[in-house]
Amino acid sequence: MKDGKGKKFKLSVGGQAVIEGIMMRSPNKIAMAVRKHDGEIEIVDRNLTPLSKRKKFFGFFIVRGALNLFDALYWGIKYLELSAQLSQPKDENPKSKSANALWSGLSMLVAFALAMFIFLYLPLKCAGMLALKDRPFEFNIVAGAIRVILFLIYLLLISLLPDVKRLFQYHGAEHKTINAFENNEPLEIKRIKLYSTFHSRCGTSFIFIVAVIAILFFAVFDGLLYKFWGIALKPVARAPYHLLLLPIIAGISYEILKISDKLSNKNFILKIFTLPGLYLQRITTKPPTDDMLEIAIAALKKSLENVNFDNNREH
Repeated sequence: MKDGKGKKFKLSVGGQAVIEGIMMRSPNKIAMAVRKHDGEIEIVDRNLTPLSKRKKFFGFFIVRGALNLFDALYWGIKYLELSAQLSQPKDENPKSKSANALWSGLSMLVAFALAMFIFLYLPLKCAGMLALKDRPFEFNIVAGAIRVILFLIYLLLISLLPDVKRLFQYHGAEHKTINAFENNEPLEIKRIKLYSTFHSRCGTSFIFIVAVIAILFFAVFDGLLYKFWGIALKPVARAPYHLLLLPIIAGISYEILKISDKLSNKNFILKIFTLPGLYLQRITTKPPTDDMLEIAIAALKKSLENVNFDNNREH
């Protein structure tokens, strides 16, 4: 992309697949396009400054990554719920709406608790059964490997569900459209279809980086606890302690993701490091249909309205 003086720069945009739609996010706006039950496209948008840009401290190294993670999770869940509402036939019954809202809230709580059990507690419990509690490095390598295996199994299983397959197609449409935009292509379906469904800044790649950094980070901290204080925590205590370290790990992973996105084509080691995340996208992205690309284009165009390109460039 070029500015008014002909200098090349990169405008950072991201997105997320939602129910029958796509949410796109530019530096100062979120826009979501959803295919409604009657076939029409509904677009909702709002101006939004990322948390990392609201105060100087929030933009510091590592801090910005942790804040961006929670910011993305909050808005991602919010727009996922909204897309589910918009894509379904309208229900004028207030009692039904209240029941649906209550059920949605309970479902999220159950899903969160289940995720914590499967991906946090269970790997620690399994590693603890191998008598490795006095060997923190080996313990965390094993726990991390189990966590990655469980995550892969989870992705493969949910990818078999028809609704999830469709969600992954929208994910592919999001990536194709962003790839085309970042390569200065016109936002036209015939041009966008030529691009890959893979993207180096994808959340799937981010999750892989978090998993790798977590193994190393937990190994170091658990090792220090054992070496200097003789503390070898049981899984039930280690799980919340590891959860508290997650913001720091997310911050470090965010910085690595940004660096790899910029330099992976120039640095062989970074390129190798990003490959597993890209391979995971073979599961989480699928080739989209033309009407899905239409949704992605609508969302991206809306998110770019009134964007100040000069103030949001990444050289």
